[in-house]
Amino acid sequence: MIQQRGNMDWMLKELADGLPDIRQIVVLSADGLRIARHGGDPDGADRLAAACAGLQSLAAAVATELEHSDGRMQMVVIEITGGRFYLMAAGAGAYLAVLAGEIAEPGLVGARMRDMVVRIGAHLTAPPRHDGRAG
Repeated sequence: MIQQRGNMDWMLKELADGLPDIRQIVVLSADGLRIARHGGDPDGADRLAAACAGLQSLAAAVATELEHSDGRMQMVVIEITGGRFYLMAAGAGAYLAVLAGEIAEPGLVGARMRDMVVRIGAHLTAPPRHDGRAG
C-alpha cells in the first residue's frame, strides 16, 4: 500500500508549468504502480509507471557493474524521437518520471526534478510489497 500524505497534483502541475514542453509527469512505486500524475491520460500514466519498474530494475543491474557503486539507480535519461524520458529515484520505493518534448532543456529538467524529489519525500512513503501486499 502506498502511503501518500496530502495531494501531490499541485506539485506536479507546478513542475510542468515551470518547464516548457512537458507532456506527462508520473510518481510511481518501485513495483510500477502509479501514485500521482499530471498530463496525459490515466491509462497512459499506468503504462508509463509499469514500464518504469522494469527500467529502474535494469538501471540498478547495470549500476552494480561500476566499481564503488551501491547499485541504486539515481537517474536515467532516454533520448527518443520527439523528446526525452527522465526517471529519477524519489525516495524509498518511489520514483519520479517525466516525459518531455524536444524543446525541454535536459539540464533544467534534471535540476527541477531534483528539487521536486526533495518536496515529494515529505509527502510520500512507498514501503516494499511482499506477496502482492504492502509491508
